[in-house]
Amino acid sequence: MLGEIKGLNEECGVFAVWNHEEAAQLTYYGLHSLQHRGQEGAGIVVSDGGKLSSHKGLGLITEAFKEGDLEQLQGSSAVGHVRYATAGGGGLVNCQPLLFQSQTTGLAIAHNGNLVNANHVKEELERKGSIFQSTSDTEVLAHLIKRSDETRFEDQLKDALSYIEGAYAFAVMTEDKLLCAMDPNGLRPLTIGKIGDTYVVASETCAFDVIGAEYVRDMQPGEIVSIDDSGMRSELFSTSTSRAICSLEYVYFARPDSNVDNINVHTARKNLGKEMAKEAPVEADVVTGVPDSSISAAIGFAEATGTPYELGLIKNRYVGRTFIQPSQALREQGVKMKLSAVRGVVEGKRVVMVDDSIVRGTTSKRIVRMLKEAGATEVHVRITSPPITHPCFYGIDTSTKAELIASNYTVDEMRDLMGADSLSFISIEGLQNGIGRDKSEPNCGQCLACFTGKYPTEIYDDTLHPHDKIMNG
Repeated sequence: MLGEIKGLNEECGVFAVWNHEEAAQLTYYGLHSLQHRGQEGAGIVVSDGGKLSSHKGLGLITEAFKEGDLEQLQGSSAVGHVRYATAGGGGLVNCQPLLFQSQTTGLAIAHNGNLVNANHVKEELERKGSIFQSTSDTEVLAHLIKRSDETRFEDQLKDALSYIEGAYAFAVMTEDKLLCAMDPNGLRPLTIGKIGDTYVVASETCAFDVIGAEYVRDMQPGEIVSIDDSGMRSELFSTSTSRAICSLEYVYFARPDSNVDNINVHTARKNLGKEMAKEAPVEADVVTGVPDSSISAAIGFAEATGTPYELGLIKNRYVGRTFIQPSQALREQGVKMKLSAVRGVVEGKRVVMVDDSIVRGTTSKRIVRMLKEAGATEVHVRITSPPITHPCFYGIDTSTKAELIASNYTVDEMRDLMGADSLSFISIEGLQNGIGRDKSEPNCGQCLACFTGKYPTEIYDDTLHPHDKIMNG
């Protein structure tokens, strides 16, 4: 994936284990399979039934954990996290799981998503005496839990969740209990599995394959699942639920070997390519996909049009994700370092370049130029998501319309800016058909906000970028 160049990044991945003698090691492997969801920091908290112990560090999980670190984490239950910072910024203090200690209990929290009213809640808590140790939106949940008048921990969590809004898949662990919660719109995925008597929870099912776990089911919107030594129980904390899972989980973020809400990601992407071929066919000699997330869609486009699929672009897998810094000059250089065009495949050919999305347009412009410099006579760009015209406030790093090329230019203008011979985006109907979710649900149970500007939750003024406040009047 080229997320760190595009500026399209998922916030994080969550993994948890209950009742396994090597809980920390299992969590490490689970997080490793979720590394694509966050590369800025990683952490694991374990419980031995009496206390919680933590280790976290910056960078990839192989950088955050050195030899001997896992052996220090003794316990049969664990919660882990890989992070990409969108709310609160980076730094070790914001790496998760966040660990809290009180006179009565320890508490570890891992969060995937973004709370849109975190600033409002934090201001209110600070007026009541709370002192925050991080700038992460996740920390407000711990303060709300401790301020609850309820006695049962599940009820304390339910009480706390009633104050927050936005996207969240939480894993919350005490010394003797693991609780998972999903927001009423189910914007972020969270899945439950088992290995014998061991329960595991992960942002994606690909983590189960690595550790040999069996898929049980997906978490449901507005649900709390409680796991302890007596088993697993489920209850709803909200009856006002409406599934609106992020469409870009299928288009870009999730690994192709994952199933998100019972839909295989590779199959969905391949079908998106087929839908794209129906909507915008073009006479060409070869089809190529931008590795890695667009390869499945490119195969689908090639099959539907009868045009040969070729590896016209090769990814350099030895450039570390953390190397590329988010400046315009280095983004452009970063594309050259990350990708190479295969001259023997594209020279003298009309090429269809299939990609999953366009954010700033920098990456697409560089790839089109790269293909033409390698001898492609024509480059036709096909994008298997609709134009991203609105920022996401739910944990994806697109904070302002000014960053989004599709907010500022027409499709024809974007085509000319990137030097393509043609440019087409999939329609929203084509997106929904390709993913194949239940059409009886509103919007097929998908969040389309970054394409339509219709958000499934209230968006608070202090979450808007100053530029967008001016644009919105």
